[in-house]
Amino acid sequence: MLVLASASPRRQELLRNAGIPFTVQPADIDEEPLPGELPKDCAERLAREKAQTVSRSRPADYVLGADTIVVIDEVILGKPSDAQDAARMLRLLSGRTHAVITGVCLVGRNAFEKMTSETTLVTMNGLSDDEIRDYVATGEPMDKAGAYAIQGMASRWIPRIEGDYSNVVGLPVARVYAILRELRAI
Repeated sequence: MLVLASASPRRQELLRNAGIPFTVQPADIDEEPLPGELPKDCAERLAREKAQTVSRSRPADYVLGADTIVVIDEVILGKPSDAQDAARMLRLLSGRTHAVITGVCLVGRNAFEKMTSETTLVTMNGLSDDEIRDYVATGEPMDKAGAYAIQGMASRWIPRIEGDYSNVVGLPVARVYAILRELRAI
């Protein structure tokens, strides 16, 4: 059995759409970056912590942990704390290219652990103050790393990505599937 250590509706939808059977048991961990931690290391550490936390109560299952972060100028943008923070993040991303990094960790029987990550570059058009204000007012940015959802209203501002689209949504599905297939876990 595959257990997704995440409450993210986007990750759940991505797995369902790919036909990968799973159950959900969210991990409750502190998702703050450590002082001086590099972005890729942070995403991988958080994915590992999520998977290991849930695996303790599910030793017979494979547990999938994932964490997605947005990075610009080597600064990690997590989920905004409030509307002002969301607007600040969107101003940072406006008219620029940033990286979306998802750390993925699969743990399972006999101390099995597979860690990987995916990076996708996302280019966002320049946003006006009115566009940022109106978007933040929708509430869509509030539970999203970097304060936007590529699969939602923000799609109108993203003319180009380089890499895996599903990674930007929250899970590099093709990479996860390849790992599960290699393990014969699906």
